[in-house]
Amino acid sequence: MVGKQRIFIVEDHTLLRAGLRALLSQDPELEIIGEADNGRDAIRAIGSLAPDLVLMDLSMPGMNGIEAMMDIKRRNPDTRVLVLTIHKTDEYIHESLRAGADGYILKDATHDELRVAIRSVLNGKTYLSPDISDKVIHGYLGTGRMANVGSTWDTLTHREREVLKLVAEGHPNRYIADYLCLSIKTVEKHRSNLMKKLDLHNASTLTSYAIEKGLVTT
Repeated sequence: MVGKQRIFIVEDHTLLRAGLRALLSQDPELEIIGEADNGRDAIRAIGSLAPDLVLMDLSMPGMNGIEAMMDIKRRNPDTRVLVLTIHKTDEYIHESLRAGADGYILKDATHDELRVAIRSVLNGKTYLSPDISDKVIHGYLGTGRMANVGSTWDTLTHREREVLKLVAEGHPNRYIADYLCLSIKTVEKHRSNLMKKLDLHNASTLTSYAIEKGLVTT
């Protein structure tokens, strides 16, 4: 008898994480061996548990999914990673694939689509949600924004993008520092770097840029 496929869930929202565990536990061929609510804890656990597949959120406190995925793939190249996220902008898709994602599915997917995505990735294939697949195809054909990797956006670090999103959502530096497990001075430095790189000079223009990039919605 073939053993169960071992799944590790990385998701910072408690209810969603519990829902995923409950849903996937109904599949007799899958076993949920662990979970984490941030990238740093995930890396520590995955190193010892060696799951077959990691279901990975992108926006999390402390260490985000893209940073965690790069580390996981470096340490455990045979571990498959399926991104499960709300983000469907070219930038997030591109960064995730560069970081080593084996699949990319949106959180508004049906239960059946999630099961198909997990099966595909476990079988060594790449799975992309239909909308995401179209973006990738257009990007690599040079008809989408992904073909232009030399944009200002690409000069931002993952942490700067996280700070940008939180600034655009209206959070003060103290909240951002607590949420990302940083000092207030470090947050201030990130904000300063963002303004210099983007040539934007206040929170309002940063917010407009974040909306344009799909980091926040109006």
